[in-house]
Amino acid sequence: MKRLAAVALLLASMPAWAADYAILAPAAPGGGWDQTARTMQNLLQKEGISGNVQVTNVPGAGGTIGLAQFVNQSKGNPEDLIVGGYVMVGAILTNHSPVDLSMVTPIARLTGEQEAIVVPASSDIKTMADLIAKLKADPGSVAWGGGSAGGTDHILAGLIAKAVGVDPTKVNYIAYSGGGEALAAILGNQVTVGISGYGEFESQIEAGTLRLLALSGDVREPGTDAPTLKEAGVDVSLENWRMVAAAPGITDEEKAAITADIEKLTKSDAWKAELANRGWDDRFLAGAEFEAQLKADIEATREILTQIGLVQ
Repeated sequence: MKRLAAVALLLASMPAWAADYAILAPAAPGGGWDQTARTMQNLLQKEGISGNVQVTNVPGAGGTIGLAQFVNQSKGNPEDLIVGGYVMVGAILTNHSPVDLSMVTPIARLTGEQEAIVVPASSDIKTMADLIAKLKADPGSVAWGGGSAGGTDHILAGLIAKAVGVDPTKVNYIAYSGGGEALAAILGNQVTVGISGYGEFESQIEAGTLRLLALSGDVREPGTDAPTLKEAGVDVSLENWRMVAAAPGITDEEKAAITADIEKLTKSDAWKAELANRGWDDRFLAGAEFEAQLKADIEATREILTQIGLVQ
């Protein structure tokens, strides 16, 4: 009996694993959502928050294909998570998706990131002023390469055009399903200019294969000499953000447990180190505050997309 009691005491003193998690990244490998999901996978396990975390990629239509699969297959399952963000908000609107973010359980906003406007190093476009001049002369001649139609990259291209007096509906935007595909198109000179999160282009910028023309945030990226759009004379400021959500139909207790796991992750030194390494800004927001902010962002995005002609 003493031996059984000792074993029971030992088991009771050991940390209980949180639920194993399956994270759906609704985009192709290589992009921001995939990077977010795999960073979460690594650190949830490394920090002992979860014993086993799997990541699945379901690309297409700005994340709405993955979102539909998640909503239809994960209902009531507290082990299933999905990453998403600003891109998905726009894609839901432009694709007239029958599935939207009201059908999942928002957990937390995780990160924010400036958008980078880049050209191949061999391009004759040297500055943002050069790009604007080319855009004004012939909007259709400037092919913009980025993520999904209606996403942050597309919105930024439209806002830049509008800010410099070009009809945003004339923007020649070419959408790619993942950051890897967009990068290949930019490096292969298939498009004139590329837009994506700074972290997705950082290594190519540092290697000298891409030229950074400007950043979309309010401050310059440390270690670069590229201006913000406002500094370059374009009155636009925009930040991409990423979030994690749980399945529909989970209990309040399950939601609280997931939120606690994610908050523990985001407070870890390992997470903070990843943010610094990837150029992501800490934008953690959870609970009712995040849900209210998400609703506000959805309405603001609808207004922006309507103004630039992507939503009627």
